[in-house]
Amino acid sequence: MARVPIELPEGLDEQRGLGPDWARWLDGLPRLFGEVLDDWALTREGDDLWHGFCSLVAPVRTDDGTPAVLKVTFDEDDESVHEGLVLQHWHGDGTVRLLRADPRRRALLLERLDRRDLTEVWDLEACEIVAGLYPKLHRPALPQLATVTSYVDRWLDDLDRLPADAPIPLRYREQALSLGRDLVSDPASVGRIIHGDLHYENVLAAPPDLGPERGAWLVIDPKPMSGDPHYEPAPMLWNRYDELAGDLRDGLRRRFHTLVDHAGLDEDRARDWVIVRMVLNASWSVYDALRADRALDDEERTWITRCIAISKAVQD
Repeated sequence: MARVPIELPEGLDEQRGLGPDWARWLDGLPRLFGEVLDDWALTREGDDLWHGFCSLVAPVRTDDGTPAVLKVTFDEDDESVHEGLVLQHWHGDGTVRLLRADPRRRALLLERLDRRDLTEVWDLEACEIVAGLYPKLHRPALPQLATVTSYVDRWLDDLDRLPADAPIPLRYREQALSLGRDLVSDPASVGRIIHGDLHYENVLAAPPDLGPERGAWLVIDPKPMSGDPHYEPAPMLWNRYDELAGDLRDGLRRRFHTLVDHAGLDEDRARDWVIVRMVLNASWSVYDALRADRALDDEERTWITRCIAISKAVQD
């Protein structure tokens, strides 16, 4: 029976505007996805197609009826190149379990979890849950992983070259450069597997049939690096940001201290990484506009303001 052609979700298809590599991959993605379905004897279950920034995901069943999900990722995304390797290493301990992988096609077959994530959980309870998952993830790093310092070193060079009139206060730029250089030169900044993008939507509920030994919540979608566990908290601060309206400073600080205290992290080191990450995030919006030879749009200015507010909140 011929397969029904896959129609890419609009939110993923619009990434073709990011350049020719994206357009090439997106043009070939329906065929590639169908080939993996055939080669692995998978049957799509319903018409659902989910996507991240650079991946397409669909619920499937294997030839023996096992529920699973098929994920295919953009082949030029270096951040997720070792996702399958790390999931195999974690072996379902606090994470989704990998069932099969094809690194060449950047295809992963994963056990199917509940679609419920931590966005519906009280934010401080969610921070406690994530902090409890950190130790399961932060194992000694695999030698194949790029170091977080190799990325940050390059990003700091870019930050240092920002135009003087960039809408990021000079004192925060100088602080991030100083803290970042110290962290990059510190041997403790590498050596542990870090997720890299662990936030509320990247933790899904475990179905009851997995058994209580797996835990109630499991991590998905790592961007694995060899790094420092103190690098992890920042995404838990910038996500679900709008919920903190009217209580921004104290709300951010409560999240930060909940993560630090429940994970047993060093407060000063975690704070330094938050500052560095948030200022770097702000700088990327500036560079996006510069590369496109245009002014910052309202969304980018709002994001820069958010980044600076988080940097300020964790150290006031």
